[in-house]
Amino acid sequence: MTEWMNGIAKLILPTPFPVGDVNAYLIKGDRLTLVDVGPKWETSWEALKSQLADLNLTPDDIEQIVLTHHHPDHAGGLDYLPSSMEVYGHHLNERWLQRADSFLHQHEDFHARLFVEFGIPEAYYKKSIDVMKLTMHFSCQRALTGELSENTAPPGLDNWSVIETPGHAESHIVLLRHSDGAMIGGDLLLASISPNPILEPPLPGETERPQPQLHLNSSLKKLLDYPISFVYTGHGEEVTEVHELVHKRLDQQHMRAMQVKKWLQTQELTVFEICQLLFPNVYKKELMLTISETAAQVDYLLDLGEIVVKRDGLVHRYTSK
Repeated sequence: MTEWMNGIAKLILPTPFPVGDVNAYLIKGDRLTLVDVGPKWETSWEALKSQLADLNLTPDDIEQIVLTHHHPDHAGGLDYLPSSMEVYGHHLNERWLQRADSFLHQHEDFHARLFVEFGIPEAYYKKSIDVMKLTMHFSCQRALTGELSENTAPPGLDNWSVIETPGHAESHIVLLRHSDGAMIGGDLLLASISPNPILEPPLPGETERPQPQLHLNSSLKKLLDYPISFVYTGHGEEVTEVHELVHKRLDQQHMRAMQVKKWLQTQELTVFEICQLLFPNVYKKELMLTISETAAQVDYLLDLGEIVVKRDGLVHRYTSK
């Protein structure tokens, strides 16, 4: 039974993705605000309406949407809501939510170059592109009404402020309530798993892709500067021991990178070959997620100066210094 607790109601929405259910949150304020909306999937939409009904509400009672980030499991359901409903989020949501043909071509070209650079066999390319297109099927075609940035407050939520937290997605933000330190955290900090640092094409006006693991680590460390008492997460259960979990996630990522460094002390490897070692039973089913995680460890080790890259034509190979 969905209910209000301290001015926030948690809505648990099914998704068609391996991650399982996604959490959306209603916030009581001067405007009734829904943070994240689930995927564009009828099963999720029916669950949203049912849980709103538990609160004696309908979708028409929602006055605005705030997005923590652009991923389809969090944003796709916008297509079910009235086009007049206001939607707020980081400006980097826009290219993913509207997906102009030029961006779709850029996205596909970016992944084609990555496949070559990472040494991924061509046989995997079509399947991976098909999976990405299927994922996009559960997203939306919608524009933001307004943009949210660091230290701003969404309309009608003066007791809350935005913290920019790129990494899992470059568009990622969280919302912090000043009165009690409650945070709606999207996929930044999850109780039972580490969020994937997802690879994205270069940002507008840039030529190099973002390095999501470095951004994610900076975002996690940023949380240590805030008196956060409680995190309402994008998936799974809430988090209470926030700073402890941040340190745990950072330590886990460092340990994984050090394992990669050990392999590179004895052999030169491509990102794909490292991926096969890190995820021997998963990479065939979840290639792009595991490749993103693997590239993240390589980016991290390069940033530390622990490894070097050797270019074999267009293919990049890595070895320990």
